Amino acid sequence: MKKLVALEPRVAGLKEYEERAILEDEVLIKVKFASPKPGTEVVDFRGISPFIDDEFSTEWNMFMPREAGSPRGIEFGDLPLGNMVVGEVAEVGSAVTEYQVGEIVCTYGPIRETVIAKGINNYKLRKMENMDNWKNAVCYDPAQFAMGGTRVANVRAGDFVAIFGLGAIGLIAVQIAVNAGAKVIAIDPIEERRNLAEKFGAIHSLDPITEDVGLKMKEFTNKMGVDSVIETSGAASALQASLRGVAYGGIISYVAFAKPFPEGLNFGREAHFNNAKIIFARASSEPNPEYPRWDRKRIEDTCWDLLMSGYLDCSEIVAPIVPITESAEAYMRYIDQEPSLSVKMGVEL
Repeated sequence: MKKLVALEPRVAGLKEYEERAILEDEVLIKVKFASPKPGTEVVDFRGISPFIDDEFSTEWNMFMPREAGSPRGIEFGDLPLGNMVVGEVAEVGSAVTEYQVGEIVCTYGPIRETVIAKGINNYKLRKMENMDNWKNAVCYDPAQFAMGGTRVANVRAGDFVAIFGLGAIGLIAVQIAVNAGAKVIAIDPIEERRNLAEKFGAIHSLDPITEDVGLKMKEFTNKMGVDSVIETSGAASALQASLRGVAYGGIISYVAFAKPFPEGLNFGREAHFNNAKIIFARASSEPNPEYPRWDRKRIEDTCWDLLMSGYLDCSEIVAPIVPITESAEAYMRYIDQEPSLSVKMGVEL
């Protein structure tokens, strides 16, 4: 069987593996579709993450073999790539009663032909009626951050909302805000992503490379400024434009996990006088700003319902779709080298 791994920094490849026997409380999933996590995952892939050789994310801990203990010390050569999988339950442990062989499920996991998941009291292992909705399912993770960001931004009907960064998180946030009745201004340097945001209902889209985005945000709102900003890009220029274009007392919901900013970020001038509230959105750790009413499980349950009901549409967000035999080359191109060519790559096994 094959799995996609990082052989060395910025080099992906397929490796053969033999799956271990499952434990009594586990299920074995035969993977049919999978997807990586652009943005966060590429930092690890490039070898510049503080978590490499130290401690991986919560999702990665979930699918590492139990006998390996903590994934500390894992090096390139066998570094798993991928974030979400959809497949069919192929085997269930003797103590598992919640899942049956043949059921379709979605969970966190790497891009490989089989994934083992805990089969008891694991709400992150989601049942599906069929595989027709697999593109929505593999967007389960970004949907959570989009929802966390829109909730922190206090998006309401009639609000003007600017969304910076139209990756999977940003495009899903556009849909959530539009469906809530907000007037969305979508901002990204990639034209195809701006077009998709307009298709999802954004009333304006802006190129931050060629346009004064902060000024446009004021112009579109009769000099008032937007009620809230959802910032997913992590760019210093995006935060500066947000501070300039937000209305007095408005909210900047900071979703991005930004790198250290260079010199020049100005918290005077418009930033000072607009009196913006910057709130760091937290969907994946507790406590988030609305805890305990809203915890991560409630966010995940809500996102799953919205994805499976069709309230959110990720059918055009997941592209291109490549077979696993081409996944290494595709990963290097679409995730690392030319990310502007894809929002969220899909893999078919």
